[in-house]
Amino acid sequence: MCGRYAASFSPDDIVQDFEIDQDNSDERSRSLLAKPQDPPAGAPDWNVAPSKQAPVVLTRRPRGEEGADPVRQLRLLTWGLVPSWAKDTKIGLKMINARAETLLEKGAYAKAAVSRRCLVPADGWYEWQASPTETDAKGKPRKQPFFIHRADAEPIAFAGVYEFWRDRSAAEDDPAAWVVSYAIVTTAAEPGLDRIHDRQPVVLDRERWTEWLDPTVQDPDRVRSLLESPGDGRFEAWPVGKAVGSSRNNGPALLEPAPRGDLQGVVDPMTGEIFD
Repeated sequence: MCGRYAASFSPDDIVQDFEIDQDNSDERSRSLLAKPQDPPAGAPDWNVAPSKQAPVVLTRRPRGEEGADPVRQLRLLTWGLVPSWAKDTKIGLKMINARAETLLEKGAYAKAAVSRRCLVPADGWYEWQASPTETDAKGKPRKQPFFIHRADAEPIAFAGVYEFWRDRSAAEDDPAAWVVSYAIVTTAAEPGLDRIHDRQPVVLDRERWTEWLDPTVQDPDRVRSLLESPGDGRFEAWPVGKAVGSSRNNGPALLEPAPRGDLQGVVDPMTGEIFD
């Protein structure tokens, strides 16, 4: 958790919704994908998977402007945090999520948590529920994907942290020498959603965005407080088709509710009822 999410908007939408000062989505760092990203990075994507580059909001000084005030920027970063000290960028595949409970203690995330925090815009996220009654062909609990989003239709902003990694073998001025990556912060799932999975992303309400993005807010206790839940009941969820399980599949059809006849052994997250 969280291993897939939807981000079906354009950079222009994010610039407006997140009050971006500087759109740097045309500046590219190294991609870790073996093949060209599809859909292209920055285009609407209903199935964002680890190692893809996706829109991220952060606050930094403009490049090459020493002494300038930090500004809110839109960048395309790689999902899966690669620490600056990593010897191999493949470590990012194991670091797509950072637990809120240990964010400020873990060596890979601690420095980023106090000075390199970001927002990850999304429509919502996917999660897989293990059936308590049905099994698959291998005898394991049948897994049903769900889509989860804000019930009030407000933009979703996952709490995130980001990091820079440099390929020391590349030329100093080679832009492909840099991998700029992020992890999504997760927490215990709230009542109802915990019937789908025991974890969920930390979703920050709008009034916390500015402080979370502020690189001068470095007090660990204050950072922890920003991750606290404002209360339950902000989200709604419904089961979707299994096509989302393949990162090759994309498009708005992934968000459509699954037919009732396909839901044997699925638990309704709101009522606890098991469909048969």
